[in-house]
Amino acid sequence: MTAFLAAPRTWAVSAPNRQLMGLTLFVALAALPVMAAYGLDDRLFQGDNIWLKPLKFHLALAVYTGTLALYAMLLPEGTFTSRRWRVYIGVVTACILAELAWIGGAAALGTASHFNVTGLWAALYSLMGAAAVTLTSLSLVMGLAFWKHRTDPLLLSVALGLILTFVLTVPVAGTMSSGTGHLIGTPVTGARFPLMGWSTEVGDLRLPHFLATHAMHAVPLAGLTGSRTAVWTTAAGFTALTLWCFARALQGLPPF
Repeated sequence: MTAFLAAPRTWAVSAPNRQLMGLTLFVALAALPVMAAYGLDDRLFQGDNIWLKPLKFHLALAVYTGTLALYAMLLPEGTFTSRRWRVYIGVVTACILAELAWIGGAAALGTASHFNVTGLWAALYSLMGAAAVTLTSLSLVMGLAFWKHRTDPLLLSVALGLILTFVLTVPVAGTMSSGTGHLIGTPVTGARFPLMGWSTEVGDLRLPHFLATHAMHAVPLAGLTGSRTAVWTTAAGFTALTLWCFARALQGLPPF
């Protein structure tokens, strides 16, 4: 921590990015009717309240865009003001709203959104896969913007975390979506990790997917040390952990 305080700063906190902050607020507020539905609708899907999945996606996307909004404040004023950026963030916003409408709509109709390859839902599943890649690319775009300022250990850590979020998430999520479910193998007892619900018996692709999407949170913590060595070591270690869990899941094995 002493090194962090003593390290020369090459950045200053900028004003919040309007598009990202507005998007985060909208996704968070849109979760309120979903929460109400969760409390009023007692239908179950695969053992859980049918509105649990939409609620999780609202939370995950609010955390995703909210984190990016906070990170954007570390870059110089004007970094995200070009016409190209406005068009791009508009496309990403449309993809996020489409994902939420798709998942919420499936819940309202009492059917599956993911792994649903029947009729119109099959076409929507493929389309939403493309939308998911597009919205995940926002982490890559912002990561490359931070990479230009990588001489600062903190900004380097943010750059690596954001870039790894895209690089690790796309193959893991793509593998999962191309199958028939998130499990590889057939559980016998249904034993799961506490809270998160990952299988402790067979391969579960949700664990490496979770790790991949949270590289943007884990790796930047190393930047607080003010050490570039710590940043690179953490990035390498987190990547190895994610790939290890991914490889184990593909073999139909639990992570540990």
